Amino acid sequence: MAGQGKRYADAIKQYDREQVYAADEAIELVRSMATAKFDETVEACVRLGVDPRKADQMVRGTVALPSGTGKDIRVAVFAQGAAATAAQEAGAEFVGAEDLAAQIEGGMLDFDVTIATPDMMPLVGRLGRVLGPRNLMPNPKTGTVTPDPAKAVGEFKGGKVEYRTDRNGNVHVMIGKASFTAEALSSNLQAILDELVKAKPSSAKGRYFRKATLSSTMGPGVRLDVSRIES
Repeated sequence: MAGQGKRYADAIKQYDREQVYAADEAIELVRSMATAKFDETVEACVRLGVDPRKADQMVRGTVALPSGTGKDIRVAVFAQGAAATAAQEAGAEFVGAEDLAAQIEGGMLDFDVTIATPDMMPLVGRLGRVLGPRNLMPNPKTGTVTPDPAKAVGEFKGGKVEYRTDRNGNVHVMIGKASFTAEALSSNLQAILDELVKAKPSSAKGRYFRKATLSSTMGPGVRLDVSRIES
């Protein structure tokens, strides 16, 4: 922990924490401060001017990152018959029905995304208390409830990520790894911002993009200049 604290203290001396930066400057700062011994994940946190307590202001969906995530995404699929076989061939790590549900109820949560065919949702619904708090519950809005699970497996393994507002109106989305080029991180960040603009609820009033920061797993947050984001 002492090493981590020193790295963090050294990092925050490299920039002005109160200043807002253009995206390319922020990305370069975050990459330069990612000095851990592993390849740190770079994440964007965007505060939106919405009230997630209102159903019509919940911002949720998926976005395909053009440069991928840099992460090995593990997928669990609830399906039977030909759909299950296709999902397995597409690379899903876990495929099943009652057997998969029993594994999850027993504490097996070694996956990042859950996909289900529509006919499996009554079964998956029983796992709501386990999957819900971990944001692993399949949902039609994110393409994770689908009659074509094999296609969804390919999309999520290829760089598709989910996003949703938390109770404070923040959206946390990974934009890649610190080892990515600045151009790759920039294209992923732009894809996310463009998607959030498209997802703006018509009932949202006032300024939509309130605040945004970029950070790596072990690094401090660098503020983005949200005035440059079209909303």
